[in-house]
Amino acid sequence: MSTPEQELKNLGLILPKPIKLPPGLTLPFNFINVRGDRALISGHPRQAADGTFDGPYGQVGKDLSMEEARDAAQGIALSVLSNLKDEIGELSRVKGWVRVFGMVNSYPGFTEQHLVINGFSDLIVKVFGAEIGKHARSAIGVAGLPMNFAIEIEGEILLD
Repeated sequence: MSTPEQELKNLGLILPKPIKLPPGLTLPFNFINVRGDRALISGHPRQAADGTFDGPYGQVGKDLSMEEARDAAQGIALSVLSNLKDEIGELSRVKGWVRVFGMVNSYPGFTEQHLVINGFSDLIVKVFGAEIGKHARSAIGVAGLPMNFAIEIEGEILLD
């Protein structure tokens, strides 16, 4: 059986470095919060290869197309996996994705938030397989997100 890390390699995908906050920014929370056999994943933006915030910024349906936003949501999945791996060691410790909550900074009238967050969900299922990767999910449009991020995604997983 292949590991999630091997699946990422098979897909030609590389995880960014763990999250690196901008100078002067401190946060009163952890991006990955492990409690017993659960890991709660705080809302994530996309990260560049060096771990810095990588947007995208603005409103989907105005500043970004649905396709650009969906691709960014896939990038957010890689960011989440990087920070999760940094916290728990090996991604094979994940025994189940419980839920995913996607927020899309939406231009008025934009109604394809579910398609945007599919970029995240589809990658998780590819990397972990349906048995572990399938999850409950919500995708909503919001009037704004911190730092003008276009997308923020959080979740919850079960660990071995």
